[in-house]
Amino acid sequence: MPTKRIHALLEKERTLVFPGVYDALGAKLVEQAGFPLTFISGYSVAATQLGLPDFGYLTQTEMVAVAKRVCGSVKIPVIIDADTGYGNALNVIRTVNELIDAGAAGMFLEDQVWPKRCGHMKGKRVIPVEEQVQKIRAAADARGTRDFFIVARTDARQVTSLDEAIGRCRRYKEAGADALFVEAPRSREELAAIARELPPPLVANMLEGGVTPLLTRDELEQVGFQLVVCPLTALYASAKAMQDMFGLIKSAGTTRAALDRLIPFQQFHGIIDLDAYYALDDRYRTPEE
Repeated sequence: MPTKRIHALLEKERTLVFPGVYDALGAKLVEQAGFPLTFISGYSVAATQLGLPDFGYLTQTEMVAVAKRVCGSVKIPVIIDADTGYGNALNVIRTVNELIDAGAAGMFLEDQVWPKRCGHMKGKRVIPVEEQVQKIRAAADARGTRDFFIVARTDARQVTSLDEAIGRCRRYKEAGADALFVEAPRSREELAAIARELPPPLVANMLEGGVTPLLTRDELEQVGFQLVVCPLTALYASAKAMQDMFGLIKSAGTTRAALDRLIPFQQFHGIIDLDAYYALDDRYRTPEE
């Protein structure tokens, strides 16, 4: 069997850093920046598509639709935040098949009670470990021999304890997960304990303003993590930029004094490869046009 996409990347680099996105433009910018993969954040999609918090409002069909657009826009692998799989083990099977059909390279699957919420928010609950084991088994069975990377995430650290989270992850690995993700550890010492107790590959979530300390790629590699996701950087950066520019338009009535804070018209066309579409248009233009 050929080496899977994410596994192949992990064989080349000890630790991979990848930003999260919420649309095709963001994925193109990640690819053009030289990252080997990207991630679609449910938090970001809920915020940008619905204007709502990550409180379980986002549906499977909405996430699959975004995944299809993003995966079709880039050549790098895309991992999808599939929340809880949107139901029980049978729903997980459908979710896996839908995401593979959309072109996804993998998924995050968490053990929260639905409706879930962002892993760094208060009020989370987790389902019984045996129920999540069956959901991981269902995901692995649905994948079969297809190239699809399953990340098992647990939110038990905040709900119960770090020991409980580590114990759950061991069970999830046995059930067929490719990688493990303990959400919301509170210190570098807790990150080190996770890396010491669990087999690689392991995911670290670097969320600005969350409960986990922000460490560099090299620091996380030293601790023992192989996958480092920055899920909300793009969302927060773009929201800040839009907020500032809208405020400027409201106060000054123009952006004339801030053009250096915008991507120029022609440069933006390079991002979306406009010249290639001009050429394609010319190729099929009729003599009368």
